[in-house]
Amino acid sequence: MGEMKDRMLRGDLYRLDGDPDLRADLDRCAELVCEYNETRGADQGRRPEILAKLLGAVGEHTWVLPPIHLNYGYQTTIGSRTFINIGVVILDVATVTIGDDVRMGPNVQLLTPTHPLDPAVRHTGLQSGEPIIIGDGAWLGGGAIVCPGVTIGVDAVIGAGSVVTQDIPDRVLAAGNPCRVIRPL
Repeated sequence: MGEMKDRMLRGDLYRLDGDPDLRADLDRCAELVCEYNETRGADQGRRPEILAKLLGAVGEHTWVLPPIHLNYGYQTTIGSRTFINIGVVILDVATVTIGDDVRMGPNVQLLTPTHPLDPAVRHTGLQSGEPIIIGDGAWLGGGAIVCPGVTIGVDAVIGAGSVVTQDIPDRVLAAGNPCRVIRPL
């Protein structure tokens, strides 16, 4: 394994350019994403097979509607009986863990990459990632954006269009930009 891939997987600062392992991983993911996104009604039975190759793990009876967009795929796991609507973006330079019985509306974004705040360091091309966890039974409304390092609790509901910048506890309704807890469920 190349040094930069090892650093990415540890959550340390890394550079994408020049690492043949990361480039090969990105290319592999792009091919599988393209294959998945080209499935239509008649061949949707191939989707679970492609997801099994693409993702780190995927549970039974999970539906992910194309198109999908991912960086690596193997950094993402999806539990059982989860439904993800069209247009999901999962930038998985860090791990993304999606629990069982999760619901996601269209165009949800799960964004693990982050960049240094210091412009001198940022201009070097270094970046890192922070994991995202979506708890069992959570529901993310259409267009919700989940930022690096965020955990969304069990059975939490995130309103459409929310930008989630901080952890959300279990069994609450949260919405807005930035996303805030509105009330318990």
